[in-house]
Amino acid sequence: MKKAFLLLLCGAFAFCACQKDRVPSKDSTLDGKTVDVSFISTSAQKLFVLNEGGMGSNNATLDFLRFSDGKYITGAFKKMNPEIAAGLGDVGNDIAIHGEEAWIVVNNSGIVEVISAYEETEIAAIKVPTPRNIAFDNTYAYVTSWAGAYVTYGADYSVADSKNPKGQVYRINLNTKKVEGSVEVGYQPEGIACYNGKLYVANSGGIASQLPPTYSYDNTVSVIDAASFKVEKTVEVQVNLKIVYSDGTGNIYVTTLGNYWDIHSGLYMLKAAAPEQVNWVADYVSVSALCGDTVYCIGTDSEYDWSGAPHTYSAWSVTGGTKKALSLTLTETTPYGLAVLDADTFLLGDAGDYFNPGTVSCYYKGTKRWDVTAGVCPGHFALY
Repeated sequence: MKKAFLLLLCGAFAFCACQKDRVPSKDSTLDGKTVDVSFISTSAQKLFVLNEGGMGSNNATLDFLRFSDGKYITGAFKKMNPEIAAGLGDVGNDIAIHGEEAWIVVNNSGIVEVISAYEETEIAAIKVPTPRNIAFDNTYAYVTSWAGAYVTYGADYSVADSKNPKGQVYRINLNTKKVEGSVEVGYQPEGIACYNGKLYVANSGGIASQLPPTYSYDNTVSVIDAASFKVEKTVEVQVNLKIVYSDGTGNIYVTTLGNYWDIHSGLYMLKAAAPEQVNWVADYVSVSALCGDTVYCIGTDSEYDWSGAPHTYSAWSVTGGTKKALSLTLTETTPYGLAVLDADTFLLGDAGDYFNPGTVSCYYKGTKRWDVTAGVCPGHFALY
């Protein structure tokens, strides 16, 4: 009996050891530029950087910063999936982590690419028309879609061709990687957030502003009940909505881009318990990120000339609707994407001229510590 118990105990120890001894990732041999990460405090293994690329250029790419050795690796998806001739695709619009998977929304290619977050190898490529952004609950991935909306112009800037249906939110089963339905929302939906059984969708109307029947930007947040997968409320906020954040405590933050003229970009807050009560928080919010319960924002009063002559950027953090100025002097000409690791550590993507490789810079306590060359338009970040 004692011998049997010892054998069972040894087996249990062997099983535990096997569970802990994870096979080294296939990307562990990838090399890149070494940067200083000694001041970064994080339990994450990597920070992914999704470079959008240029529309029609099929040059979206995926980089990552490996915290164990400070290596910044460029073009990781192509390096880890050389058999996929087209690479990541055309316009990488969003990236988010769910468990051991990274879900990448590739807008113009019409796919949601699912890869191993551990080693960037492809798991699935799911077709969704003109997808934009993604969020998760425990069962589904939810992807906003322009549903094929587009507009093209002739030589005299008149509309040559167009399509302007209302947008959709598609739900994808996390296990099967299959689309299981969609629901109609507003025009050209962008950001999406999940909180307490509800989905909050930011409708931009970026194409609708140029076309009938409205010739105006959308200004609404669609609130979807996840269980029934139906829109239960439509809340007016401000024109040209962009990103939605849930801070996990009942505050839903929404950024808006304005009309690039007399209505400025901004940040608004809704309470999940009463979303009809919309609270203005701040103006000038062109780039933003959520960390914990705080939305960090970067903006300027010259949205129309975002990458033009040098101008002053304002940066602030917002918690519970209270604005707090940050000490952050930016040298980037075209801030495009933001990641906040903690209250002291920011990573900022600079799109430059939008056609050539941009840069990713790291700021610590308000001072730039380093920058690296990334892909074209580094705009989206995700921690794994």
